[in-house]
Amino acid sequence: MCVIWGIPYLMIRVAVRELAPVTLVFLRTGLAALLLVPLAARRDELRPLLARWRPLLAYTAIEVALPWVLLSRAETKLTSSLTGLLLAAVPLVGALVVTVSGDRERLGGRRWIGLAVGIGGVAAIVGLDLGHVNAVALLEMALVAVCYALGPIILARHLNGLPPLGVVAASFALSALAYAPLAAAKWPSSWPSAHVVESVVGLAVVCSALAFVVFFALIAEVGPVRATVITYVNPAVAAVLGVALLSEQLTGGMLLGFALVLAGCFLATGRSPEPVPEP
Repeated sequence: MCVIWGIPYLMIRVAVRELAPVTLVFLRTGLAALLLVPLAARRDELRPLLARWRPLLAYTAIEVALPWVLLSRAETKLTSSLTGLLLAAVPLVGALVVTVSGDRERLGGRRWIGLAVGIGGVAAIVGLDLGHVNAVALLEMALVAVCYALGPIILARHLNGLPPLGVVAASFALSALAYAPLAAAKWPSSWPSAHVVESVVGLAVVCSALAFVVFFALIAEVGPVRATVITYVNPAVAAVLGVALLSEQLTGGMLLGFALVLAGCFLATGRSPEPVPEP
């Protein structure tokens, strides 16, 4: 998941150069739905969703429809590295939500230290210069971080037990239907370049259809809060891709930051030892 969701920042940055954000989201969700909806229907994994359509709509809006268009809009003004850094706040937001709501999965001191170390590592990897950053884009990224933190919690609390493939397929289909009219109004007048087409296909197939199926399995294994800690490593993946594909400079701060990110993930996701009962 760290690798799969470290790639989209670069792809989105390339795609929004020629496509409107709503058009990109429509194409991304629409292509992913074309892949997953027939498979989910064949496995009869769509019918069980009808009984919980309200939380399904809420999950679709908070995890897919709203954050993806906000992220695409923000990347028209921000670099992909900075967007990755800002989304490293997702685990912190998730920890605060479960703590305030009284969830039993509270984070101890060790995990809070891990979250802080991870944030510091991400900052060292990509750097942060707020002097010329658009304020509206920063607000959009803050909303994206909140959405990404709430989505897995809604999934774990209100959609637990439903077929994962059905939930993913329905979310993509509903998002594509919602954005279809807006995308038609913003449709490009000419065929996009090859790099844009490759980015859209990669976002739909790898970073959406495949990624969410794997992400649901991850949530089932480690819980919604620990699952969001993958956002620590995403900026590191983006930095490595920048060095390998765009000939960007690899600095000492990046190397140090990557080590801090791994240390933060280890501390933040480690399970506390279970108490031993008295004989």
